[in-house]
Amino acid sequence: MRKGLVMRDSSSLSHDYGVRTVVVASLALLLAHQAAAQTATRFTYAEAVQRALASNPSIVAAQTRRAIGTAGVAVAGERLNPEGRIEYDRDFPHQAYTFALPLELGGKRGRRIDVAEAETKATEAEITQLVATTRNAVRRAYFDRAIADARVALLDDLQTIVTRARDAARQRFEAGSSPRLEVLQAELELAQAQNEAIGAHGASSAARARFNALLGLPTGAETSIVEADLEVVPAADAAIARARAASAELALFDRRLEAQRARVALAKAMQKPDITPEGSYTHGWETGAEFQNGWKAALAITLPIFTTHKAGVALEESTLAQITAERTATDVRIAAEVTAAVVVAEAQRQQVTRYRDEILPQAVQVETMADDAYRLGQTGIAAYLQALQATRDVRLRSLQAEADLQEALADLEQAIGAPLQP
Repeated sequence: MRKGLVMRDSSSLSHDYGVRTVVVASLALLLAHQAAAQTATRFTYAEAVQRALASNPSIVAAQTRRAIGTAGVAVAGERLNPEGRIEYDRDFPHQAYTFALPLELGGKRGRRIDVAEAETKATEAEITQLVATTRNAVRRAYFDRAIADARVALLDDLQTIVTRARDAARQRFEAGSSPRLEVLQAELELAQAQNEAIGAHGASSAARARFNALLGLPTGAETSIVEADLEVVPAADAAIARARAASAELALFDRRLEAQRARVALAKAMQKPDITPEGSYTHGWETGAEFQNGWKAALAITLPIFTTHKAGVALEESTLAQITAERTATDVRIAAEVTAAVVVAEAQRQQVTRYRDEILPQAVQVETMADDAYRLGQTGIAAYLQALQATRDVRLRSLQAEADLQEALADLEQAIGAPLQP
């Protein structure tokens, strides 16, 4: 009996162990699923750009224009319909059946197709420009959010430090080693820090909403970003060369020029008159007539007397000259904007680097020493809070320098009209 009980207990223990194993495995899978869900909403800069280019509502809407361009090419390739005519006369022959087929000369149909295809390419260039604009907007939104989140973290950290100062002031007051004024000063500083933190959290939520909208996500979706490395600012000559090779704005001008050249060719083709061959079958019967069935042929041609299409050619050539001049002016403007943006971005990068490598470590050291000195009773609350205020300002200016750098890089990318790096 005892042995049987032991065997039953062992079986029960094995069963419990198996149940615990299943439960633990289920919890592990659940946690892994939750971790995967959290990872799915965490974006690097490259992932954010990729998501925006695939799901941004403006890009999705613009891509529907491709179908319009395809239909436009099909319309341009349509040929003129033939004409049929039936005549009944009192004279002999009484009936006539005429068939006419208009013929376009001068390659008008081919020129129309060229114009439609060039306009389709221009549409693609416009979509490319929208992609570049969206990419630039994602850059600005991504780093605006990074700065906003960093500001929240900074002010939350400041609250922690000031809370410690307030607690230390209370302890010193309760011990009789400092007046109540120090407690009030610390509480005032803490209230100010809490107030600034509220505004920072609101700005961070707004930055997240703008970021989510660009990525085609609900504005309230829980997303996060990964801190990006400090980018290298390209040299001015390299940036200008990249702009001329990959600028979406210049590419759009090139497609517009191609379309306009096709319009000039079409306008010149319109100067050649069209012809319309006609063939008729006649039928009728009359006593004494030589024949009952007959035929006749005719050829109609448009006479270019009143409309010679010279004005149309002049119009299209003038438009071509205007677009060419605009393209040249745009190239000069882009070169100037790229050069200026490179200079500003490089200066801002040097500032950020110095803040990171020199100034911020010194500020942290001052903050730590001031905290230790106040706790040990070596300084009063006024000197301590003044030190905290100074280091807070340094850290905020460091964040502003980072924001200015990202703004300068976004301006540089916008001037180039393409990603900074190939």
